[in-house]
Amino acid sequence: MNIGKPRKLGKTIEDIEEGDSLSLTESIEDKDLLLYLGLTNDANPLYIQHDYAKQTEYQKPIVPSIMLMGIITSAISKHLPGPGSHVVNFSINFLEPVFHYETLTFHFEVIKIDKMKDVVTISIEAVNEEENRVLDAVVIVQPPKHVVLEEGEKEGVLNESD
Repeated sequence: MNIGKPRKLGKTIEDIEEGDSLSLTESIEDKDLLLYLGLTNDANPLYIQHDYAKQTEYQKPIVPSIMLMGIITSAISKHLPGPGSHVVNFSINFLEPVFHYETLTFHFEVIKIDKMKDVVTISIEAVNEEENRVLDAVVIVQPPKHVVLEEGEKEGVLNESD
């Protein structure tokens, strides 16, 4: 018996087209940094200590790279292709440091669909408020699949307990 709130799946490979795109803007706030540092126990002084960072080429604390990757994977899980998708490959270049309190705009675009391998390739570029590119990434994602559901359930909807 399935109990829970129904969840809509994201786009299947049949619903996705090359050129599909998404843009989103994210601000890096203290709460985000503190959650990351608490979860990972990552005490790199470059991420949190102003005195240390001032002695480096960056001059002030930077945002951990993995946090930026998390913003990307979260957008993939929420929006493109959406719930039920799975990242199978992630390649990223960090072009410029990202500092605390910066606002970034991420541009996602589907650049390839491989129905034989059941994956889509998404290109991502992020720019800061000055329109400087801070990262480029290519992510290969397996979109959600329609599943055969039990009698009475709607296609394309999974229950939270699934």
